[in-house]
Amino acid sequence: MSGDLIEPREQEPNYETGDPVTYAVEGPVAWIMLNRPQYSNAQNSQMTYALDGAFRQAVDDDSVRVIVLGGNGKHFSAGHDVGTPGRDNLVSFDRTGLWPNHTNRPGAEAMYTREHEVYLGMCRRWRDIPKPTIAMVQGACIAGGLALAWICDLIVASDDAFFQDPVNRMGVPGVEYFAHGFELPPRIAKGFLLLGERMPAARAYQFGMINEIVPREALREKVAAMAAELATRPRLGNWLTKQAINHVEDLRGHRTAMDAVFHMHHFAHAQNDLVLDDPLSGLKGQSR
Repeated sequence: MSGDLIEPREQEPNYETGDPVTYAVEGPVAWIMLNRPQYSNAQNSQMTYALDGAFRQAVDDDSVRVIVLGGNGKHFSAGHDVGTPGRDNLVSFDRTGLWPNHTNRPGAEAMYTREHEVYLGMCRRWRDIPKPTIAMVQGACIAGGLALAWICDLIVASDDAFFQDPVNRMGVPGVEYFAHGFELPPRIAKGFLLLGERMPAARAYQFGMINEIVPREALREKVAAMAAELATRPRLGNWLTKQAINHVEDLRGHRTAMDAVFHMHHFAHAQNDLVLDDPLSGLKGQSR
């Protein structure tokens, strides 16, 4: 789902695992797997910072030529953690950017500061990783899950995968990493956001949002074959090709549009908080 509510917490988060992300290298391929299957790989900060560390490890290992990002269990990712026992939006981690500690910031500034770091800043850095990245998506890919898939260069989905961003129900205009208007045609993107309905993998493929669809049982095999092929290509060539296409997207306004919508996103959170005493107002907003 969308950004996290900043509110007093009576106790520390109760993490169900010490390994929210797993990391393995097979030949020239790093396999990075989200590892909270009990909660459909909902992204808390523990997972997000572990994911950043795994990407760093893969970048620093010269033997790794390709990075695969997947999720253990039934679903790729159900989005940002807004309610599990491991929800840790008030916990301070060793920050990766130059944003200040959000935990001592008042009001809307706390959420705004945190999401600059973990949702917008990290995703942008991951998009620019100098090695090819493949998202291996099965089951649900919802809201924050979209951000993780969209930062990858290629997306391979199982035939039972679906994509969804339902945060308009919260009065919020889409997940923080707002690439919707680049991943989908404008009118399709409007319907995707306004209605918040599931988009099956087959329909996402029609719009070029994903590269391949395969049966779930063949998903890992297909991704492994694609990664092996990418690993045979010149390392610098892969990096320059990524940069070339990302540059074209940025010339079309990818970065500036995302900046603008990030601020709309936080205006919506602040409005919800003022009117409903809850930045994640959900359907309660319908009664006002």
